Amino acid sequence: MKKVALFTLIIALVYSCGSNNDRGELTGVKSKRKWFAEKPYGMVFIKGGSFTMGKQDEDPLGAMNAPTRTVTVQPFYMDETEITNSEYKQFVHWVRDSVIRTKLAYQAEFALGDEDLTGDGAKRAEGIQLYAFASKDTTNESPYQKYMRENYYEVGEGIDSIKPLNWEEELVWNKEDYPDEDYVEVMDSLYIKKDESLNGIRTFNTKLLNYRYFWFDNEEAARTGKNRKDFLKDETLNVYPDTTVWIKDFNYSYNDPMHQEYFAHKAFEDYPVVGISWHQARAFCHWRTKNKNSYQRSKKNLGLVPAFRLPTEAEWEYAARGGLDYAKYPWGGPSTTSDRGCFLANFKPVRGDYAADGALYTVEAVSYNPNGFGLYNMAGNVAEWTNTAYNQMSYYMGSTMNPNVENRENHRKIVRGGSWKDVAYFLEVGSRDWEYADTARSYIGFRTVQDYLGTKKQ
Repeated sequence: MKKVALFTLIIALVYSCGSNNDRGELTGVKSKRKWFAEKPYGMVFIKGGSFTMGKQDEDPLGAMNAPTRTVTVQPFYMDETEITNSEYKQFVHWVRDSVIRTKLAYQAEFALGDEDLTGDGAKRAEGIQLYAFASKDTTNESPYQKYMRENYYEVGEGIDSIKPLNWEEELVWNKEDYPDEDYVEVMDSLYIKKDESLNGIRTFNTKLLNYRYFWFDNEEAARTGKNRKDFLKDETLNVYPDTTVWIKDFNYSYNDPMHQEYFAHKAFEDYPVVGISWHQARAFCHWRTKNKNSYQRSKKNLGLVPAFRLPTEAEWEYAARGGLDYAKYPWGGPSTTSDRGCFLANFKPVRGDYAADGALYTVEAVSYNPNGFGLYNMAGNVAEWTNTAYNQMSYYMGSTMNPNVENRENHRKIVRGGSWKDVAYFLEVGSRDWEYADTARSYIGFRTVQDYLGTKKQ
């Protein structure tokens, strides 16, 4: 009997030691980190709510594809402006540096041969060895690091390897300061050939700027319920803007300066990026999420942020209205000019007259007055990609709660807002237009959104 009592006491002590002093009450499982919604840099908070979506005025084109209906959207954050050349260039440079560091790391392995730079420190890293794959020093690695190195870091060959890159060593750009011949060989392979250069100036080969990323098709997985791996998508695409759109979009027109300088010259840094396909815009969203969460992980007390993405068509229209229901334009309406005769957006006011509003092409992303939500150029300047596929009947069959009629097989994607080369009709908040997802234009850009988690207290 004493043995049973002692055993019972031991069990009681074990369970009591494992408790959180909740006295047996239902207290829930609390996260160790407190969550608070941090407004992303360069974004504004859109409180969400219901509004009347669709064309609320005359429809001169007779499209009949946007009948009015009341819908509700959730709270979210949206970029204050269109994504600029400078912001997109940050993405391009990250991809460029990744490509360079990957090639340098493999060249370092090739040049190293059987020499050991890490074991007993017999040889000090120098030259291209400074750019070798990270985590080579195994003297003080944790069991987790050892397991990951042995089971993952050494898996794969060539560009498919997932060995960690070394981001600590600065890249050398001045040709006269290249550390050794191996470094010269790698850098030489990244620039266009001499016989392709103009005036002997060899520029970086933009065809090498490929970004590989994975994404999960949540919606299809939820509807079919198959194996998870069946919905893990792997995409690789070139991220450099198609600068030739300035020529291809306009026949018998001289736009060479825009073709040569719009993305490259610092004079256009704060102008909206163009020449971006829908697929490239989505890749940018993935990279922006990855870039932010890499920082969040480096700070142990910070949680991960929701993914950046393209807005749905309903979110875009709700944001464009700026809180003005039944408005024709983001500033209200019904005119495209103020009471003083000043144009309120960058578009084509008169046939053949692109400059009447003060600009021939695009203007800086922060131009004209913002709408009621603090968003710039929701009408004109550049049209903007949305996440929604175009369907003429989508307003009739879509949900009234966060509507988004999406179809992976439908390559026509909604663009909204009109652009610098469009007439006023396309500036109206209810006007719909579309373009193929793999097509880039000189008049289409984008801005991103991020979900707001929880409910904003009023």
